Amino acid sequence: MPGFVLLMRPRDDGDETMRIGFTVTKKIGNAVVRNRMKRRLRALARELLAERGVAGADHVLIGRNGGVERDYALLRTELGKAFRKVTPQPDNATPTQTPTPAKAGAQMGKRP
Repeated sequence: MPGFVLLMRPRDDGDETMRIGFTVTKKIGNAVVRNRMKRRLRALARELLAERGVAGADHVLIGRNGGVERDYALLRTELGKAFRKVTPQPDNATPTQTPTPAKAGAQMGKRP
């Protein structure tokens, strides 16, 4: 399990500025531990956000248990993977059959 969660949401407001936020809950530890985790997340974002972030989007890094003790190089690798997952990929592939609403996870009808 990674030491953080990365959330990304496009703003669709025409502004290409990338914004970032950090949060670490009290479950992680006291203020000293939470602030250390936020410093590590800020350092990671400073390294990777400019080259791998999504322009015009808000990014949020949520610190998780074990993130403080985790090796910095490992956190950097995990953040790189997370950016690859949230970055929109160009549609160069051939069009495939679109999934039916039931397969896509949409609910059919009303809940009982």
